Amino acid sequence: MPNTHANDLPSLAGVLAPMVARFPRRQQRLLIAWAERQAAGRYHSWAECVSEPDRAGFLSCVAREEEIADRIEALDPDAAAIQQQLLAELPDLEAQVEAVYADRSLEEQWEIQRRAERAGKKTWETFAATENDPQARAVLLVCAGLEDENASFLRSIVEKQGVG
Repeated sequence: MPNTHANDLPSLAGVLAPMVARFPRRQQRLLIAWAERQAAGRYHSWAECVSEPDRAGFLSCVAREEEIADRIEALDPDAAAIQQQLLAELPDLEAQVEAVYADRSLEEQWEIQRRAERAGKKTWETFAATENDPQARAVLLVCAGLEDENASFLRSIVEKQGVG
């Protein structure tokens, strides 16, 4: 497939936002943590498609995505059960997320993910701004920083490839 103009790319945040908005904040965070694990899987598969040093960069993104999910899930002792319940209520969520990336070149997928990382950063910052628990607020801000690191890495990769 030829490269699509960057402005024509779908938005992962646009797909996730209406589904996430259906739930209270506690559940929203856990649903997004699930999405972070999905992103880790994408980064891992992309790492297999590139050579060093890009491979190491993608694997660092995997680690950051998993760290975000771990940190968010650690805020709630019932995280796994709640995530299972949420996913049962959204049976086509995974397919909708996969559709955002389907039939896209690697470079286009990276740009889609870069934009999702920027949206993730803003989301964690917004959550932190309304969080009353100082420890949870600190976790949310760390997660925002991790999202920013991934977005910066992807920006460098996208610019190197001449997309965006």
